Amino acid sequence: MSERPVIIGFDGTPAAEQAVREAAMVLAARRALVVVVWEAGRAYELLDVPTLSVGVPVSGIDIRAATEVDNAAAENARRMAEHGTALATQGGLQAEGMVVADDITVAATLVRVAKEQDAGVIVVGSHGHHGITELLLGSTAREVIKQAPCPVLITRPDHPVRHH
Repeated sequence: MSERPVIIGFDGTPAAEQAVREAAMVLAARRALVVVVWEAGRAYELLDVPTLSVGVPVSGIDIRAATEVDNAAAENARRMAEHGTALATQGGLQAEGMVVADDITVAATLVRVAKEQDAGVIVVGSHGHHGITELLLGSTAREVIKQAPCPVLITRPDHPVRHH
């Protein structure tokens, strides 16, 4: 497992930043991919907004504006991956960033990347604030656990790992 990379799901939130720091404490000196999943083409969905009965479009977005919004989202994802990679490197991981377009869900995309990279472990931070069933894990973390081809390390902001 030590030669296989660590996949760290990163979305820029405090929970994700904590996941990076804790992964570095537990898995230091390992190769890590800090993966930011983004929704490519999301702005183009607004082009399909139906028109009002008088024939006036509900949204004034055009293809050029949608392209600009999509490019900005991709650039934001790239910057987020750089930030997560810097955190991981500071913690002692041999990290590189990876920006990946969303397959179906963030969890499915992280699992796909883990399979493609023959990952030794997937690390995700859990927000734990989406309803009673997700109170302990969170929906993305729960789905990663269900689908993962390798062990999964879940971190929670209210339960930090102590390094002794």
